[in-house]
Amino acid sequence: MSIIAALLSEAKGLIFYDTKVTVMNRVLNATVQRTADHAAPEITLDPLEIVGGEIRSSENTYFCQAARQLSCVPSSQLCVKLASGGDPTYAFNIRFTGEEVHGTSGSFRHFLWQVCKELQSSALSLLLPCPSAAANRNKGKYVLTPCPISYAEEQLLHFFGQLLGIAIRADVPLPLDLLGSFWKGLVGEPLDSEQDLQEADVLTYNYVKKFENVSVTDETELEALCAEISSQHHSGESPDSPSRPCCTFTYVTMTGEEVELCQGGRSLIVSWQNKDVYARAVRSLRLRELQNVECMTAVRAGLGSIIPLQLLTMLSPIEIELRTCGLPYINLEFLKAHTMYQVGLMETDQHIEFFWTALEMFTQEELCKFIKFACNQERIPFTCPCKDGGPDTAHVPPYPMKIAPPDGAAGQPDSRYIRVETCMFMVKLPQYTSLDVMLEKLRYAIHYREDPLSG
Repeated sequence: MSIIAALLSEAKGLIFYDTKVTVMNRVLNATVQRTADHAAPEITLDPLEIVGGEIRSSENTYFCQAARQLSCVPSSQLCVKLASGGDPTYAFNIRFTGEEVHGTSGSFRHFLWQVCKELQSSALSLLLPCPSAAANRNKGKYVLTPCPISYAEEQLLHFFGQLLGIAIRADVPLPLDLLGSFWKGLVGEPLDSEQDLQEADVLTYNYVKKFENVSVTDETELEALCAEISSQHHSGESPDSPSRPCCTFTYVTMTGEEVELCQGGRSLIVSWQNKDVYARAVRSLRLRELQNVECMTAVRAGLGSIIPLQLLTMLSPIEIELRTCGLPYINLEFLKAHTMYQVGLMETDQHIEFFWTALEMFTQEELCKFIKFACNQERIPFTCPCKDGGPDTAHVPPYPMKIAPPDGAAGQPDSRYIRVETCMFMVKLPQYTSLDVMLEKLRYAIHYREDPLSG
């Protein structure tokens, strides 16, 4: 396996992504460790711990509740075949305290969505907003928090890695927005000292460039730069010339702590002789934080307990992100091609045409909310091995989307609401009489019923 992995790594730029996915899927199905005669582990989550979306402490998050309960489950029991068909097998089943939910798919997908939401919030400290966001660049992107970790934090990072692998086997794209440097670390590629620094922390990148570009013949330029930095509270005054501003060999980490760039750095003044050394030291500090070897090692260990890490050698950083997180937008034509109409409904029915016209008028944000409403995941796969979305071929869950009439026949259609069966990706659509009514009812559904655990 290691020899094949090495060859694939050498040739990964020559192999089409679809071919890589096919190879990866075959390997994943060949490395299943939980057989059909073993019941899936089950965890119980308490939704009351996150009532109103406000999580009282990190221990109450779905992420930490699940990590505690699954810590005693052998990772082999989480290694299942790739999800396929209408009744996929998942790594574990989820039961919500006080709720009777029929089926497992909707609950599992909702759990993964909620966990991603927690990871990218202040509820958990494993991820940190990208520093470039302060300069309106890469807003909404995250990196692993660069700091020494305790044993408990190492276990949480390990579980994070496991969830990445679990999502790959489940074929549920995770709504995670992680910076490219994270995916480079995951597949073992080195960082680019220019491109990755600029992407992650453009302010530090520009700061370093200012020192690197100071003219070697103009000493006043360095003094002006030190004066500018001094005014921004990065430095003080030179002890030799109290009125002359200076910089010392210190810098602020991504977590806001001022650190020495070398032993005695607070007393070492940046001068003509060492300004390039200082610039390299600042760049090196930030790149080490982005590499974050200790945290990434824990994540890779968790991922490696679910999928063979040798598979990563044939994938580029962009490809592993694509395989894990999918695309952050909805392709309506693809969705339409993978939709089935049930109980006598046809694509040419007037209310069905209203339905698709309404979705075409939605923004991408609204489309993602509709998908979350209908099947409890925000992103859906953008490829499917089936042929033309037909009913007699194998689909990647949650496909196909199903459109069915509403339950019962009581009441005027325009007074009824849209219901869904999230496990089945089924939308129960009343025969609304106009496009305006369809738009109103769809928008009501996606904005006021974001968690319809009805299936």
